[in-house]
Amino acid sequence: MTSGDLDEVTAIESASFPRPWTREHFIAELNSPRSYPLVARTADGMVAGYICPTLVLDEGEILDVAVRLDCRGKGVGAALVRRALDDLAARGARVVCLEVRVSNLPAVALYRRLGFRETGRRRGYYENGEDAILMEHTIDDSEGRADAV
Repeated sequence: MTSGDLDEVTAIESASFPRPWTREHFIAELNSPRSYPLVARTADGMVAGYICPTLVLDEGEILDVAVRLDCRGKGVGAALVRRALDDLAARGARVVCLEVRVSNLPAVALYRRLGFRETGRRRGYYENGEDAILMEHTIDDSEGRADAV
């Protein structure tokens, strides 16, 4: 992701979440030494989706991920998560965590398919009172990369 992607990224963010991140939030991620936001592009170069992974010591976290509405169901989200897992593993992560809305069944299913497991819940975490599922993916030591299915 570059600053030139932010118009498309913030449009996807606004279409995806009731309380979207602001442009300034994405700029902060771009400028953080611990974060490295990534985008996936369509064949014609438009942003199809993005992911914002971060790494602190040996713990990775996926802070935000979204796919453009017309690109959903085509493997873009899975490709972004796999790439983030592989990149985090290459940077020394031993575990990767994330939070997901209980109601976001497609995302929960995707994360499970990619080897994440539920580790807990944050009751009433979201502004509408909805719970967040806490999920964790352990990096496979034998391969030195994420063990994505």
